[in-house]
Amino acid sequence: MGETTTWRGLDRNAVWRNVARLPSRVVHTEQEQAEHEARLVADLRLTASRYPADRALRRLIAELASRGPRLAGLWEAESPLPLTDPSRRKTIAHPAAGMITLDCDTLFAALDDLRITVYTAEPGTEDAERLALATVLGTPSLEL
Repeated sequence: MGETTTWRGLDRNAVWRNVARLPSRVVHTEQEQAEHEARLVADLRLTASRYPADRALRRLIAELASRGPRLAGLWEAESPLPLTDPSRRKTIAHPAAGMITLDCDTLFAALDDLRITVYTAEPGTEDAERLALATVLGTPSLEL
């Protein structure tokens, strides 16, 4: 999703990167980005209710809140969107392979907070060829 070798501290957190709107290779429309952020913050709110004593979680929320009123609005919103979007598509702007549209499936481990995201391309498509190219290139500066 970007130059992961340079991510430090909060930059390693997907919620932080999305809500803080750090640069990303994921291509979203404004509406898609807003819906994604709403889901992330709604899920963050639920996580905070399950782990009220988690200092790192409280620190993440405080850092997001310090960036302006947008988090507060998202935090208070009654999102009509489902909290999870286990299957969707993402378009990634890869610097060497070009635009790659991938199926993005999020798997949830039962009785745990673990989520695993799997990216795949439709076999036999240009996206599959681009994904294969990105995999072959595989250098840290060209990661998905």
